[in-house]
Amino acid sequence: MTLLLVGLIGLAGCAGNPGGTPIEPTGPTATKTQEATVNAEMTWQQAKAHTQAVQLEIVALIPKDAVVSIDQKKKGVLLSCNKTQHNWNASTTVTVAEGTKIEPIVKAIEAHYRANGARVSVDRNVNENYRIQIDPPAPGESYIVSEGLSPNEIRIASGSPCFTLPEGTYPGGDF
Repeated sequence: MTLLLVGLIGLAGCAGNPGGTPIEPTGPTATKTQEATVNAEMTWQQAKAHTQAVQLEIVALIPKDAVVSIDQKKKGVLLSCNKTQHNWNASTTVTVAEGTKIEPIVKAIEAHYRANGARVSVDRNVNENYRIQIDPPAPGESYIVSEGLSPNEIRIASGSPCFTLPEGTYPGGDF
């Protein structure tokens, strides 16, 4: 499982990094020094690739025998972090086998990230489903995990670390 996860992260990093230069880790377990180094020069493509890789890290924590399908959005939108920076936002939905109890899975994901030192907050959404929010140290970066729109879905909504768009780039539309 670790090799699969490392491979997925590597592929995602290469997809968003046309120059091929390795990207330092910026997920929930990255150090503040790594965050500052990467975010200073991060492109929207790298932010997107990083965020999608972390989504897949979270998906890898769901028991494989429960997973029916994974729908990772290929496009997202940019939201403002501040006057000069944006973050990339999208989601991944995992359909699980009928009868799968989602709350224990979300609690196991919570326990995993807490054990690795990530800041995790917990509440219940409007449908009273257990929901966690994983907040890595990078400004703007966040992952919300809860039951999806149907009882057989786990939804991972995400926002990337903040980055600066190249001058003249319009932040509207799909990214």
